[in-house]
Amino acid sequence: MATKIILTHEVTGLGAPGDIVEVKDGYARNYLLPRNLATPWTKGAAKQVEAIKRARKAREIASLEEARAVKERLEAAPVVVPAKAGAAGRLFGAVTTADIAEAVAAAGGPKVDRRKIEIAQPIKSVGDHQVQIRLHEDVTAQIDVRVVPQA
Repeated sequence: MATKIILTHEVTGLGAPGDIVEVKDGYARNYLLPRNLATPWTKGAAKQVEAIKRARKAREIASLEEARAVKERLEAAPVVVPAKAGAAGRLFGAVTTADIAEAVAAAGGPKVDRRKIEIAQPIKSVGDHQVQIRLHEDVTAQIDVRVVPQA
């Protein structure tokens, strides 16, 4: 059986906020709904889709050329993220997408939505790591994140 849902956040491989999609019951019940990535589809909720799409438009980078320019700025230099670390270089906790978004802004880069940042594996050690940022439907920036021990 398939369940009709409305996405409230971007889900890689499924859709963007405001999209109405059909997924298997278990995927909706066990993954999307508990994590607040989607809401069940109803006629009333379908009316809220326009509000979700308007909010997304306001946050999103408008043109392809602008996205490419932002990508070049982000990929030019590594982003330095200070984090508390032990003697062996192991972090106390992990570097989050919010930490990376703050570091990009602190380095003078563009304001990046933390929900657009994808970390392949949790960053739990000092050193260089690769992170992807979805700037536009067709543009993804691959940035270097340098985690350094906090002084």
